[in-house]
Amino acid sequence: MDLNFSGISGGIEGQEAISTKLLILGSGPAGLSAALYAARADLGPTVLTGMELGGQVSLTHIVENYPGFPEGVGGNELVELFQKQAERFGAKLEFDSATEVDLSQRPFIVKSYNSTYLADSIIITTGATPRHLDIPGETELTGRGVSYCATCDGWFFKDKDLIVVGGGDSALEEGIFLTRYARSVKIMHRRDELRAGQILQNRARSNPRIDFVMNTILTEINGNGSVNSVTYKDIISEETDQLDIDGVFIFIGHIPNTQLFEGQLEMDDNGYLLVDHLMQTKIPGVFAAGEVADSHFRQVITSAGMGAAAAIQAGHFLEDISS
Repeated sequence: MDLNFSGISGGIEGQEAISTKLLILGSGPAGLSAALYAARADLGPTVLTGMELGGQVSLTHIVENYPGFPEGVGGNELVELFQKQAERFGAKLEFDSATEVDLSQRPFIVKSYNSTYLADSIIITTGATPRHLDIPGETELTGRGVSYCATCDGWFFKDKDLIVVGGGDSALEEGIFLTRYARSVKIMHRRDELRAGQILQNRARSNPRIDFVMNTILTEINGNGSVNSVTYKDIISEETDQLDIDGVFIFIGHIPNTQLFEGQLEMDDNGYLLVDHLMQTKIPGVFAAGEVADSHFRQVITSAGMGAAAAIQAGHFLEDISS
């Protein structure tokens, strides 16, 4: 079988490309919800899971705000349930990652580490990655006092003392939200001025539970099984000190996982994919859902809803081109 792989560096040598009606890139709530809806519509979706099945939610110790789980559910358990339900209806999960894509022609060409796919339609659910401080203790204590989502984890810190790292709108919004639970919130920023809008600044500064620590950076997060203190540095005096604390929330931005699509799909100034209300990109047959196209909500339930919507629209698209 002769295939035209123009614009991409060929398939896997000696291996024939795999044809599929629908290829889903990513296996977080958006990707697995899309897989479920597509499988139930008899579209035979293939899911390239990426390097981590479940995406960010798989790293969450417990999810308490997903409907249907009044006692909460572990992130890994929720992903496993998503996966089982999608596979029950025929979705095929491949533990593989896309490495190159060519969206200039249809079928679209997607090269992964293990295979090359020819897809009539694609749903992109590659998510976004929180920016990390990259300091000792951060990775080890993620989910054990270190968090990147106040809405997800704030409830666990009732009457606790917290640090919020960041100086933009997200940091202040999340810091204000955390005061619903926390005894105190220190907003720590590396500069002497905040980047957040003035209205948010006024709200935060008028909140009696919020203090600001400026010109300061965290250098280490400490704890044995859970966060119990941080080491910080005043960047003007260069003095370091330690502070007892119960949790650290980091809001210094997200990086959408859209590098594969640069020059092929429209993005906003921060690299998020642009879609319409039907989850459609500007290329017919290419859809995006979840945090790769959502810089605002970033919730499991909203990502799942976007994934379902993208699968429904992909079904309509595939029906139209086959009629």
